[in-house]
Amino acid sequence: MIQQTLVILKPCTIQRALIGEVITRFERKGLKVVGLKMLQLSDEVLSEHYAHLSNKPFFQRVKNSMMASPVIVCCLEGVDAIAAVRRITGDTNGRLADPGTIRGDFCMSFQENIIHASDSSEAASIEINRFFKPYEIFDYKQGIFEYLYANDEY
Repeated sequence: MIQQTLVILKPCTIQRALIGEVITRFERKGLKVVGLKMLQLSDEVLSEHYAHLSNKPFFQRVKNSMMASPVIVCCLEGVDAIAAVRRITGDTNGRLADPGTIRGDFCMSFQENIIHASDSSEAASIEINRFFKPYEIFDYKQGIFEYLYANDEY
């Protein structure tokens, strides 16, 4: 099933000039970029986005980290995109992430871990709507699509 998912390239990614490296990993896998923009996150948006962490002692530290510089938000699309993105991303703790994953190759931190990726279809839907207006998500035919999947996979 074709899905869409949200990815946020965190401030540590922007500051370390890894934007192209990270997006390339997703594109090479065969995921299609259907939305992409840079923005500065506000405390209000982050309080909503990380509400599930609001009772944790590190909540404010996470928000401060995410406001340290602009971020890049991406909407990616593909068959089983949510699971595919999570596998490419790797374990949340960069020290434990497998080599070959984004976090395994580019980070040593639990917090400064390069990327946020939606963890379910419900979260993906909410998060995409949080960061993108409908007209900022594009539906287009990508020339390589026929070569990515068997005709009965989508």
